[in-house]
Amino acid sequence: MVFTSPRATGSSDGFRELLETSYQKRSLVHVSAGSGVPLLRDHVWLVVRGMVKLTALTIHGDELVLGLAGANEPFGDPLVGVEAYSAVALADSDLLCLPVREIHGDPALAVAMLEAVSQRYRQSQSLLGLMGLRRVEERLRGFLELLASEYGQPCAEGLRLNVRLTHQELASALGTTRVTVTRVLGALREEGWLQLDGQRRLVLSHLPRS
Repeated sequence: MVFTSPRATGSSDGFRELLETSYQKRSLVHVSAGSGVPLLRDHVWLVVRGMVKLTALTIHGDELVLGLAGANEPFGDPLVGVEAYSAVALADSDLLCLPVREIHGDPALAVAMLEAVSQRYRQSQSLLGLMGLRRVEERLRGFLELLASEYGQPCAEGLRLNVRLTHQELASALGTTRVTVTRVLGALREEGWLQLDGQRRLVLSHLPRS
């Protein structure tokens, strides 16, 4: 199973230019890795740099990973209908906070936001599709391929994941246990499908580098 990124480069570049105009008018909010992002009513956050993990709590109190938001991707209370929803920075991140009324009042920004939200929706659909796979190994391979296709950085060995997820976070995203994730990751490394670079970041060595 190989996921290909649905991102449209031209659209993403246009959104970035539009947001850069907004950056000049307001200050960015810096959030350190591991810190929570306050979810404000009637406000949408946009990731300028960094990565944010979006989670919710199940009725049993377990954390469920809903998805990730990277550069030029939105998240926030108006975009979800999930209780106990939270956002935590996975890396040092710079964020832009926009009131919903401002988005509604700017046609160009509203269209760009719709495209960005559509990208997040496709990611959510992909995550749901992975949950239908019976074997944990298939789910983990698919999840790492999805992350690599969306957020991977080409390197000599393949595609490097700059985002760092713990074994427990991977387990929460895939509906399994930390012990199982650790075992499957070890098997994938022995197989040569996966490796660690000098900074212990995951590299998917079987994916194309371009």
